[in-house]
Amino acid sequence: MTKLRGTAFRFLLVAMTVMLVAAACGNDGDGAAASADGEALSGELNISGSSTVEPISVAVAEKFNATQPNVGISVSGPGTSDGFEQFCAGETDISDASRAIAEEEVQACADNGIEFIELNVAIDGLSVITSTENDFASCLNFADIWSLLGPESEGFGSWSDANGLAEEYGGAAAPYPDEALVVTAPGEESGTYGSFIELTLEIFAEEAGLEEEFEEIAPRPDYQASANDNVIIEGIQGTPSSLGWVGYAFYVNNQETVKALEIDGGSGCVGPTPETIASFEYPISRPLFIYVNTAKLEESPAVEAYVDYYLSDEGIVSAEEVGYVPLAPEELENTRSVWESKETGTRES
Repeated sequence: MTKLRGTAFRFLLVAMTVMLVAAACGNDGDGAAASADGEALSGELNISGSSTVEPISVAVAEKFNATQPNVGISVSGPGTSDGFEQFCAGETDISDASRAIAEEEVQACADNGIEFIELNVAIDGLSVITSTENDFASCLNFADIWSLLGPESEGFGSWSDANGLAEEYGGAAAPYPDEALVVTAPGEESGTYGSFIELTLEIFAEEAGLEEEFEEIAPRPDYQASANDNVIIEGIQGTPSSLGWVGYAFYVNNQETVKALEIDGGSGCVGPTPETIASFEYPISRPLFIYVNTAKLEESPAVEAYVDYYLSDEGIVSAEEVGYVPLAPEELENTRSVWESKETGTRES
């Protein structure tokens, strides 16, 4: 089982002490969770979506409940796409997302009268991982990723099966050895799946002039797909020559059994670290979001108080505590400004 939750709970013990002291002092600084008239809050919050963002929202919820125990908060991580489906149907208050909302999802929300506020809360570096027992792979370029994980690799049971493609496309890690290629990675419901396609396969297909050859750019369909990052980690652990990808925090919290490969996006091999992810030097870095249903703000003071706390100094540090990369100060200020103004829609619109 991944240690991610364990890490969050360890931070909770410290956070509870801090929060309870703050509550005793009136908690009138950043992160105050009481209602405007000072009364304790109650109610229910339903948060769903990305399994990548889920640990952040769980950690924030645990800290928030230290001062507001009468607010019931449910956080689930079925995947970004499934989360947006629920959110745009009005079933959830907040949607966690490891990618920006898609045009068709914006339209689905609009069709149902759902207005939302988009908030960037952290940065992630998609980590291409293998077992720590893998002693032959250290860096992959996008041609390697296409050859091993792309649509033309369907049926490849060995790394060496991809040697022909790698030679054709310029895979830097080839020739690959005759070792079992067992792939465990996110499924279609996951925003991590979509981000991987966008940040690796689509970029390579465009550079190689392959877009017209494929009706859809997608990973090979014959791999073990899961929306549960714990299952992915367990799958990678189980085979020395395995291959897959997860959000950075799940790699960081399982480094004793999985290792992250460096990625060459055209400027040399770069590994995922807080510094390279924050600067986007690591070529498959991405922002993480929460989306807030504006109607729910009017219906429940607890929703606004929870997001207030999420973006407070005490709340936003949860992203770093569970293993992700914090926003740069100017980006955090921008997120807080969007929330303060209650600006609806995506930042591109």
